[in-house]
Amino acid sequence: MQLSSPVPHKRARIEIIPLIDIMFFLLASFMMVSLSQTHMKGIRVNLPAAQGPPPTGQLDFVTVKVLEGNAIFFNNEFVQDDQVLPRLFELHRGNPDVKLSLSAAPKAVYGDVVGVLDKIRQVGITKVGYQIRAASGVGGGSAAPPGAPPPQGAPPPPPGP
Repeated sequence: MQLSSPVPHKRARIEIIPLIDIMFFLLASFMMVSLSQTHMKGIRVNLPAAQGPPPTGQLDFVTVKVLEGNAIFFNNEFVQDDQVLPRLFELHRGNPDVKLSLSAAPKAVYGDVVGVLDKIRQVGITKVGYQIRAASGVGGGSAAPPGAPPPQGAPPPPPGP
């Protein structure tokens, strides 16, 4: 007597996808081994060093900082208030396309910064950039949302138009 199995009888078949994965792995392995065994041989050549154009003495970029008490710095060099205009004329004469970066300390007076900007425009320098920091970065606190009451001890804001 012959009994049939409850498990259906399947024919064996060859799965091709795992074979493809193995072939890619072998191909990559052989490529890496062959590249590591290649020795580059060449002739040493002494090449000339590249040299840029000689310095012209012209300044392309100047930073101007205004600090508390109307202290003005050109490229971190202190300049007296009465020497700012001659210094700007000298910069403009040396390079008419000079670029200025104007920044101010948090406690600098607004009028001092505008005065320096007026002198820059009076000379004829037109390429001026402003370094601006967020108000929250100055004091370490976060800025209050619009319409929020001022913090204790702070003067009330001026009335709007």
